[in-house]
Amino acid sequence: MALERTLSIIKPDAVEKNTAGAIIARLEQEGFTIKAMKRIHLTRAEAEGFYAEHRGRGFFDELVTFMSRSPILVMALEREDAVAKYREVIGATDPAKAAEGTIRKLYGANVGENAVHGSDKTATAAREIGYFFAGYEVAPSATN
Repeated sequence: MALERTLSIIKPDAVEKNTAGAIIARLEQEGFTIKAMKRIHLTRAEAEGFYAEHRGRGFFDELVTFMSRSPILVMALEREDAVAKYREVIGATDPAKAAEGTIRKLYGANVGENAVHGSDKTATAAREIGYFFAGYEVAPSATN
Protein backbone atom coordinates (compact mmCIF):
# COMPACT_ATOMS: atom_id res chain seq x y z
CA MET A 1 0.00 0.00 0.00
CA ALA A 2 1.11 3.53 -0.72
CA LEU A 3 1.23 6.41 1.71
CA GLU A 4 -1.92 8.54 1.69
CA ARG A 5 -2.96 11.74 3.37
CA THR A 6 -6.24 12.59 5.02
CA LEU A 7 -7.65 15.64 6.75
CA SER A 8 -8.56 15.48 10.40
CA ILE A 9 -10.53 18.17 12.19
CA ILE A 10 -10.89 18.11 15.93
CA LYS A 11 -14.21 19.89 16.19
CA PRO A 12 -15.28 22.66 18.61
CA ASP A 13 -16.94 20.27 21.07
CA ALA A 14 -13.75 18.24 21.57
CA VAL A 15 -11.54 21.34 21.79
CA GLU A 16 -13.92 22.87 24.34
CA LYS A 17 -13.80 19.68 26.44
CA ASN A 18 -9.97 19.64 26.33
CA THR A 19 -9.85 16.22 24.69
CA ALA A 20 -7.75 17.29 21.68
CA GLY A 21 -4.52 16.03 23.23
CA ALA A 22 -5.97 12.58 23.86
CA ILE A 23 -7.31 12.44 20.30
CA ILE A 24 -3.94 13.45 18.83
CA ALA A 25 -2.15 10.89 20.99
CA ARG A 26 -4.53 8.18 19.78
CA LEU A 27 -3.96 9.11 16.15
CA GLU A 28 -0.20 8.92 16.63
CA GLN A 29 -0.58 5.54 18.37
CA GLU A 30 -2.49 4.37 15.30
CA GLY A 31 0.51 5.17 13.09
CA PHE A 32 -0.52 8.55 11.69
CA THR A 33 2.17 11.17 11.14
CA ILE A 34 1.09 14.79 11.49
CA LYS A 35 2.35 16.55 8.36
CA ALA A 36 0.73 19.90 9.22
CA MET A 37 -1.42 21.19 12.08
CA LYS A 38 -2.99 24.45 13.17
CA ARG A 39 -5.58 25.77 15.55
CA ILE A 40 -8.04 28.15 13.91
CA HIS A 41 -11.40 29.73 14.62
CA LEU A 42 -13.46 29.53 11.43
CA THR A 43 -15.64 32.43 10.43
CA ARG A 44 -19.13 31.52 9.35
CA ALA A 45 -18.15 32.20 5.72
CA GLU A 46 -15.13 29.87 6.01
CA ALA A 47 -17.28 27.11 7.49
CA GLU A 48 -19.85 27.60 4.72
CA GLY A 49 -17.07 27.34 2.13
CA PHE A 50 -15.65 24.15 3.60
CA TYR A 51 -19.08 22.49 3.81
CA ALA A 52 -20.41 23.98 0.53
CA GLU A 53 -21.35 20.52 -0.81
CA HIS A 54 -23.97 20.30 1.96
CA ARG A 55 -25.60 23.68 1.21
CA GLY A 56 -29.34 23.24 0.85
CA ARG A 57 -29.51 20.27 3.21
CA GLY A 58 -31.51 20.59 6.40
CA PHE A 59 -28.48 20.36 8.69
CA PHE A 60 -26.29 22.91 6.86
CA ASP A 61 -27.07 25.96 9.00
CA GLU A 62 -26.66 24.04 12.26
CA LEU A 63 -23.38 22.55 11.00
CA VAL A 64 -21.76 25.85 10.02
CA THR A 65 -22.97 27.52 13.22
CA PHE A 66 -21.39 24.72 15.25
CA MET A 67 -18.12 24.66 13.30
CA SER A 68 -17.68 28.43 13.68
CA ARG A 69 -18.62 28.70 17.37
CA SER A 70 -15.11 28.16 18.78
CA PRO A 71 -11.62 27.01 17.69
CA ILE A 72 -10.84 23.77 15.90
CA LEU A 73 -7.63 21.87 15.21
CA VAL A 74 -6.99 20.91 11.59
CA MET A 75 -4.36 18.34 10.68
CA ALA A 76 -2.99 16.80 7.52
CA LEU A 77 -2.24 13.20 8.50
CA GLU A 78 -0.22 10.61 6.62
CA ARG A 79 0.15 6.83 6.75
CA GLU A 80 -0.55 3.82 4.57
CA ASP A 81 -4.25 3.62 3.69
CA ALA A 82 -4.82 6.83 5.68
CA VAL A 83 -8.41 7.57 4.66
CA ALA A 84 -9.82 4.13 5.44
CA LYS A 85 -7.75 3.69 8.61
CA TYR A 86 -8.75 7.13 9.93
CA ARG A 87 -12.43 6.40 9.35
CA GLU A 88 -12.02 3.08 11.18
CA VAL A 89 -10.33 4.78 14.15
CA ILE A 90 -12.93 7.57 14.45
CA GLY A 91 -15.99 5.33 14.11
CA ALA A 92 -19.52 5.94 12.87
CA THR A 93 -20.87 9.50 12.54
CA ASP A 94 -23.38 8.78 15.31
CA PRO A 95 -21.38 8.12 18.50
CA ALA A 96 -24.23 5.92 19.78
CA LYS A 97 -23.65 3.60 16.80
CA ALA A 98 -19.85 3.82 16.82
CA ALA A 99 -17.77 0.81 17.80
CA GLU A 100 -16.36 0.64 21.31
CA GLY A 101 -13.01 2.36 21.63
CA THR A 102 -13.40 4.59 18.59
CA ILE A 103 -12.78 8.32 18.94
CA ARG A 104 -16.41 9.25 18.37
CA LYS A 105 -17.60 6.65 20.87
CA LEU A 106 -15.16 7.98 23.47
CA TYR A 107 -15.49 11.73 22.87
CA GLY A 108 -18.61 12.42 20.78
CA ALA A 109 -21.96 13.42 22.26
CA ASN A 110 -24.32 13.03 19.28
CA VAL A 111 -24.46 13.15 15.48
CA GLY A 112 -23.94 16.92 15.43
CA GLU A 113 -21.23 17.08 18.08
CA ASN A 114 -19.17 14.01 17.28
CA ALA A 115 -15.65 15.31 18.11
CA VAL A 116 -13.93 14.86 14.73
CA HIS A 117 -14.25 15.20 10.97
CA GLY A 118 -12.48 12.99 8.47
CA SER A 119 -12.18 12.86 4.70
CA ASP A 120 -14.20 10.13 2.98
CA LYS A 121 -11.96 9.59 -0.10
CA THR A 122 -8.41 10.41 -1.15
CA ALA A 123 -9.67 12.99 -3.67
CA THR A 124 -11.76 14.64 -0.95
CA ALA A 125 -8.76 14.59 1.38
CA ALA A 126 -6.61 16.44 -1.17
CA ARG A 127 -9.29 19.12 -1.61
CA GLU A 128 -9.88 19.45 2.13
CA ILE A 129 -6.18 19.65 3.00
CA GLY A 130 -5.83 22.34 0.32
CA TYR A 131 -8.68 24.29 1.90
CA PHE A 132 -6.79 24.71 5.16
CA PHE A 133 -3.11 24.48 4.19
CA ALA A 134 -1.00 26.16 1.53
CA GLY A 135 1.28 23.69 -0.21
CA TYR A 136 4.38 24.94 1.62
CA GLU A 137 2.70 24.32 5.01
CA VAL A 138 2.35 20.59 4.49
CA ALA A 139 5.62 18.74 5.02
CA PRO A 140 6.72 16.71 2.02
CA SER A 141 5.89 13.04 2.00
CA ALA A 142 8.58 10.50 2.77
CA THR A 143 8.07 9.29 -0.81
CA ASN A 144 8.71 12.72 -2.36
